[in-house]
Amino acid sequence: MANYRIGRINEEMKREISDIIRNDVKDPRVTAMVSVTRVDVTRDQKYAKVYVSIYGKNKSKEETFEALKNSEGFIRREVGHRIKLRNTPEIIMKLDDTIEYGMHIDSILHKIKENEKHDNE
Repeated sequence: MANYRIGRINEEMKREISDIIRNDVKDPRVTAMVSVTRVDVTRDQKYAKVYVSIYGKNKSKEETFEALKNSEGFIRREVGHRIKLRNTPEIIMKLDDTIEYGMHIDSILHKIKENEKHDNE
C-alpha cells in the first residue's frame, strides 16, 4: 500500500514540477528545453530527487541546470501550494542524461547497420 502511495506522489510531483519549470520559473538562464524524467520521493517524504533532461548546447545546458539548482526553493514552495502533503519534500535536482545516451547508442547502431548494408553490396 505504501509503495502505491509513493508512486502516486512521485507522478503527481513530476507533473507539477514539470508545469512549474515550464510556466513559472522566470530565470533568464533557463534557455534550453527541460524535461522532468523522473521523481523519487523518499519514504519519509523529506526529500525528492528530481531527474531532469536538458536539451541544448553544453554551455546552455550548464547554465540551465545551475538556474534549476538555484530555484529548488521556489519550486518546493510552489509544489507545497499545489499538492497537499503533510511535509513538502526538499527538492534535489539531478541531471539525467539517459535520453542522450540512448540517442548515442541509436546512432552507433544506425552506423553499424549502414556499414553492413555497404558490405553486402
